[in-house]
Amino acid sequence: MEEQVVHRSESAAISRAEVFFPKVYNWMAVGLGVSAAVALMTVYSQAMMQLVFGNRFVFYGLLIAELLLVITLSGAIQRLSASAATGFFLLYSALSGVTLAAIFVLYTQSSIASTFLVTAGTFGAMSIYGHVTRRDLTSWGSFLFMGLIGFLLASVVNMFLHSEMIYWVSTYCGILIFVGLTAYDTQKLKVLAMGGFASGEDRHKAAILGALRLYLDFINLFLLLLRVLGRRR
Repeated sequence: MEEQVVHRSESAAISRAEVFFPKVYNWMAVGLGVSAAVALMTVYSQAMMQLVFGNRFVFYGLLIAELLLVITLSGAIQRLSASAATGFFLLYSALSGVTLAAIFVLYTQSSIASTFLVTAGTFGAMSIYGHVTRRDLTSWGSFLFMGLIGFLLASVVNMFLHSEMIYWVSTYCGILIFVGLTAYDTQKLKVLAMGGFASGEDRHKAAILGALRLYLDFINLFLLLLRVLGRRR
């Protein structure tokens, strides 16, 4: 009898995860679609390109705004309404699209498309692994976080040093970090979903936050792989 109760509980938890993840991936896809559309509109607008990339203050201001939106969504998600969380996520995706327009200037469209496919395959494989593996990936968290901090510091320092060695070492380390984060974040979301949500609004906000995390993993992995696989104009 007790085993039947445990089995039903596990089945219900798995069912909750199966319902939750399509929402996460759908919102992530929406975010990527918004970014791609805005990036293309920016590229084909000479005025926008001049405004964003012709003025360093505007460009860095957009990056700071993106960072603030990520911090707001991640830190204040419980205090936000579901509609506000959705709005912040879509706004972040749009701002990200504006700054991502630079890749269409730096790289050929064919290499961007092929790198996107490689990124999608890698991301999909690692997300599936994080979803189905029975191995507890919690121990990866501190290691990946330290690696991410190191990657960010190296990137900032290299803005002044312009070292080719630091550039390539940080690129390959960054790829490994975001590959690991994809699996780690997926499993973390699965555990969250299996625990259940107090309301439909809480589930929606969790899906938006999950979509943001996976969006960040995907975009950063894509940009790093583009350094390796992309063909410059």
